[in-house]
Amino acid sequence: MAKFDYDLITIGAGSGGVRASRLAGKYGAKVAVIEESRYGGTCVMRGCVPKKLLVIGSHFANHFEDAIGYGWSVQGAAHDWGAMIAAKSKELDRLEGVYRRILRDSNVETVDGRGVLVDPHTVEANGKRMTAEKILVAVGGWPAVPEFPGREHVITSNEALDLPQRPKRVIIVGGGYIAVEFAGIFNALGSDVTLIIRSGQILRGFDQDVRSTLAEEIEKTGIKIKRDYLIRSVEKCTAEQGGGYSVMFDMGDEVRADCVMYATGRAPNTGKLGLAEVGVKLNSKNAIAVDEHNRTSIGSVFAIGDVTDRINLTPVAINEGRAFAEAFYNNNPMTMDYTNVASAVFSQPPVATVGLTEEQARKTHKVRLFISRFKPMKHTLSGRDERTLMKLVVDRATDKVLGVHMVGDDAPEIVQGFAVALKCGATKAQFDATVGIHPTAAEEFVTMRDPVPEKEPEA
Repeated sequence: MAKFDYDLITIGAGSGGVRASRLAGKYGAKVAVIEESRYGGTCVMRGCVPKKLLVIGSHFANHFEDAIGYGWSVQGAAHDWGAMIAAKSKELDRLEGVYRRILRDSNVETVDGRGVLVDPHTVEANGKRMTAEKILVAVGGWPAVPEFPGREHVITSNEALDLPQRPKRVIIVGGGYIAVEFAGIFNALGSDVTLIIRSGQILRGFDQDVRSTLAEEIEKTGIKIKRDYLIRSVEKCTAEQGGGYSVMFDMGDEVRADCVMYATGRAPNTGKLGLAEVGVKLNSKNAIAVDEHNRTSIGSVFAIGDVTDRINLTPVAINEGRAFAEAFYNNNPMTMDYTNVASAVFSQPPVATVGLTEEQARKTHKVRLFISRFKPMKHTLSGRDERTLMKLVVDRATDKVLGVHMVGDDAPEIVQGFAVALKCGATKAQFDATVGIHPTAAEEFVTMRDPVPEKEPEA
């Protein structure tokens, strides 16, 4: 008689949980996945995929404007926000069906409901208890909104993806990637957008040149950035007052908006899972603490993805899920390599980066910098005032390229290829020896020859 009902119970059917579960099932394990919301998780249902669809949809506004410079006459173009949201939702329904089928085809049982740990080998869902040799927690993160008067009036990225109509005036609180991406979407489609950041610059953690370049470029498009600001309260206005919301700032000034969105970060979704009761240790950010093998403080309980707050990216969660399944169900021990993980911000223009920022590199290396700023070829005729930034951070001693950074059209597509080069330990000499594809923006990364002059040390 089997000791447990399952070999593996996974709580959470996001990208990481699905990858781990379907591979484990493929390798012969008896697996169940418990999901209380939609299959596909944050990325597919509330993040990367729907957001990218909206980004693509908003790009057409600029394409129509740019086409005039190339001789096109564009008349009568109008955007239907509701139609775009409906098309997006239809695609998400299709993708959820795909995720469910992937699990079904991998002999994985699915349970719709909230999974809560009862003990190191038991999970309860829908009033039913199930046991497993191993339990994998892959519940991701959730938008975090601080407490303040009027908190109930604001939305997060979750709700922004399903707004029934586009707000004319939008205040977005936050300067991270979610904030600047939604700012670009709303702005391109015609909304008046204001970004509220409590620091002096957007995109904390990114290279300083990337941060300042993107800020300059999005301000050119009409997005307003209020720096060193904090919201004191939000109040709903009456019809007599013109509707919308009144936003009061700590400096005493007031701004009216039709929508107030908070994008001040995401928190590990660890609440009410029974983790503490079972003895699973959390870190100072309430993320599940794990070792390199994704094992928690309880030997039978594991965790992957955003709930561990390591590198919160979908491909990272997928690779963590693969490593877990390979190690425990395919006799193929492996761990996730977190060095040189590329990432992108689908702002307008977009950002992509891999490796160390200049600031990170200077802490441990003597560096050479190579920077190029130029107007993209497309805009020589479109007339759009937009510039591209490309930057290489190179170790002076070894000539190894430590970081690749770009702000500009197609940045994510371009930097993905250079991420392979950094994984291989490419040197600047090897970049220089590579023949570029002309005429492209990408070729600039292999034609930058002159390093930025070093600043003289202050006396």
